[in-house]
Amino acid sequence: MAINGSFASPVADADYPRALDTASGSFIGQIYNGLNGYSLVITAFLLLVAYDQFKYIWNKGSIVGPAWKMPFIGPFLSSVNPKMDEYKAKWASGELSCVSVFHKFVVIASSRDMARKVFNSPAFAKPCVVDVAQKLLRPANWVFLDGRAHVDYRKGLNGLFTRQALETYLPGQEEVYEQYFAKFLDISQKHNNGRPVPYMPIFRELMCAVSCRTFVGHYMSDAAVKKIADDYYKITAALELVNFPIIIPYTRTWYGKKAADMVLNEFSICAAKSKARMKAGGDVTCIMDGWIKSMLDSEKYRQKVTKGIAIDESEKPAMLLRIFSDFEIAMTVFTFLFASQDATSSAATWLFQIMADRPEILDRVREENLAARNGDKHQKFSMDLLESMPYTRAVVKETLRYRPPVIMVPYVAKKSFPVTDSYTAPKGSMVIPSVWPALHDPEVYPEPDVFDPERWISGDADKAVKNWLVFGTGPHYCLGQTYAQLNLMAMIGKASMHLDWKHHITPLSEDIKVFATIFPMDDCPLVFSKRE
Repeated sequence: MAINGSFASPVADADYPRALDTASGSFIGQIYNGLNGYSLVITAFLLLVAYDQFKYIWNKGSIVGPAWKMPFIGPFLSSVNPKMDEYKAKWASGELSCVSVFHKFVVIASSRDMARKVFNSPAFAKPCVVDVAQKLLRPANWVFLDGRAHVDYRKGLNGLFTRQALETYLPGQEEVYEQYFAKFLDISQKHNNGRPVPYMPIFRELMCAVSCRTFVGHYMSDAAVKKIADDYYKITAALELVNFPIIIPYTRTWYGKKAADMVLNEFSICAAKSKARMKAGGDVTCIMDGWIKSMLDSEKYRQKVTKGIAIDESEKPAMLLRIFSDFEIAMTVFTFLFASQDATSSAATWLFQIMADRPEILDRVREENLAARNGDKHQKFSMDLLESMPYTRAVVKETLRYRPPVIMVPYVAKKSFPVTDSYTAPKGSMVIPSVWPALHDPEVYPEPDVFDPERWISGDADKAVKNWLVFGTGPHYCLGQTYAQLNLMAMIGKASMHLDWKHHITPLSEDIKVFATIFPMDDCPLVFSKRE
């Protein structure tokens, strides 16, 4: 066989590595040259989009929700102006559904049982409001605390809403109603010549004034109350469910933070004044007084124990409390205002509208209130009086069922939360129990879209305690639920005897606007006149 001596192994060819280097260098160079700034940005963006989609689909699992997420922002743009019909569609889609907005994955619990499970699972979930809430209400606020720290506050607050305590606050509430009912007449008759005016903003101011007088009495000036009422709208806007997660200057969250700081400062000043007055032996006239007096009584008891002074068992306070700082007191009272302001404003607006549109029901409320006062419409509020009016109570409860001020309550999963046997909400996700579906369940409340106070008198509505989620349930239920209902009863009862009002019905009157709570879309245009 002839041998080809001219063949040289590539391995032995000294020129081959250089050729290889040139070829590979050209290939890598092409890649390197192609990776300019724009392509790097696009590549990184596409990777982030892919990760965002993957994370959403992974968290979604088997529950109902969009098949994919708009990159990063999700349904933020449509959620800036939320529609009630969209919420209803979401609730109807399944007992658990989801969305993802910015970095936050949200699980919505629509059915009564799913909502109750969230409310009653403190080991897995806690109230969270929204990301910016801790910046406005402050991270150390008692509503964000768990376990013993939360109980440390709550044990002293429960006593502020007993029957005896609620009676103490009635004179201040009645004073505000008399002041604002006169203002209603001025607005309708003097300033607008009997023309209808949207009263929703005025009801917000009224309920803010009632809350401030109940919580801090006359430690706060009328001017400060008016300032808080005017600016609280900014706090509400900042705390909407869908918002930017960070505070950027001149945005809603920025204005809300400034308003919240102002409120906390005012309440801190009130706390210092109340401490001085309670130490001097003043009478309790508001919630702040009652709480501070309990702190001072506890401190006196501890000092006697420390000194070895014999103490009769009857002198021991029902709850031994520590002395909270002025700012801790301010933060706590701020949460009372946060919990009551928007909710009672919503309820008051719907209550006045519903009564105007159903004069036969308003007539029965008026008759009951006059009869309970033996015909003397100037008789002052008392607990005995308010508790003697079952029909007025039924009207208030039906209003809260028919148009519940709070339609959902945001919670956050503290750890992986097995909501059902087949679905676990990931740690850090928002888990939101919905209130509206349970209150409009036709199996529990026949004809749920009909306003019918009789269901609370001759029907079985009062027995449906599992569906009555207006004030939540579980360890974080609303402390002020009795106060809120009595307050609304007092308001509408007094108004029925002293005022007449007409509702200017528009095509939007029954449409629902969602702004933290719910209001009539047209802001309830009314005309008030004095009842002779």
